[in-house]
Amino acid sequence: MFKITPNPPETDSMSAHPGRKKKQQDEAAKRALDYYLLPKPEKSEDASKPDQLFTVAKNADNECLLANLSENLASADAMISNLAFDLEGPRRHIALGVQQLIELSSLLANRVLDNVDPR
Repeated sequence: MFKITPNPPETDSMSAHPGRKKKQQDEAAKRALDYYLLPKPEKSEDASKPDQLFTVAKNADNECLLANLSENLASADAMISNLAFDLEGPRRHIALGVQQLIELSSLLANRVLDNVDPR
């Protein structure tokens, strides 16, 4: 009599554990993916503290640090200036006082930058 359905696939009679090869392949694939997709952080002697969010690069030179300080102060000046014009009364005076402190700090940072790299 002719059988309509195909025979089941033949198993490897040489393998004592037929699922072992598949498990090894799965583990190898997981290791490869973890290697490329989950790289381990590099070890360094100046590892940051776990609660520290931001850090400044130790190899940054003074001119670079001062230039970034100057840009940050200019941004803060623009933000507080914009805020001060939306306020009235004592709150506006406080915001303008903060703006003056930022502007003074910016002038000091720019003077240091000029001393570091005179043009």
